[in-house]
Amino acid sequence: MTPISSKTGVAAGLLMLAALALPAIAQNKPEAAAKKLYCWDNARGERICSDTLPAEAVNSARQEFNARSGLRSAEVGRALTSEERADAALAQAQAQVDAAAVETRKRTEQAMLSTYGSEDALRRVFNERTAIVDNNIKTASYNVTSLREALAAQLLSAGNKELAGQKVSDKQAEEIRQRHNELLAQLRLQTAFEHQRQTLEVEIAETLARYRELKGITPAGTAVAPSSPEAVKG
Repeated sequence: MTPISSKTGVAAGLLMLAALALPAIAQNKPEAAAKKLYCWDNARGERICSDTLPAEAVNSARQEFNARSGLRSAEVGRALTSEERADAALAQAQAQVDAAAVETRKRTEQAMLSTYGSEDALRRVFNERTAIVDNNIKTASYNVTSLREALAAQLLSAGNKELAGQKVSDKQAEEIRQRHNELLAQLRLQTAFEHQRQTLEVEIAETLARYRELKGITPAGTAVAPSSPEAVKG
């Protein structure tokens, strides 16, 4: 059957349905009941209705009608692009991860309640982590101070040579560059360790707040200030 293209769309579809339904009722054959009418929009936005679905319309959004009753039997969305399929797969994977996180949190909270009889016992589990981070901060701070002093001495030496009309050797210039790069690297490490310490304090506060909530010590949603390093170590 030749597809019908019409700007009136709906009217053309109804006429097509009526034309298909009358012979089906008269003949009353079983195969007529399974016949479908497909309606979709072409690239120009025109409504097309046909009892056959051409290859170029397979991936288009369409509506399917029962040719005998004229009732809509299905609505099919357009085929997804490769990017949309990738986004859908990513969203599904993220949903699975989120669901697993919720389940893990439930199990963790149950274990927390059964393992730690007091808030002090719970605080002690953070001692090792806080000690490691604090030690990293101290080491990075010491290295920054040492490198800064060494770099300042090298720069002073190079400056004195230039003031005296002497040429700064390539070796000394390279050592200054290396020491400067080492100082920048240590500064980045120090900043990262300090950020880790702040994040850990927030984690400790949130964990303690949740523990108190589960124990019924504080109402749900009560804010708890981050613990100080001394309080965590206590």
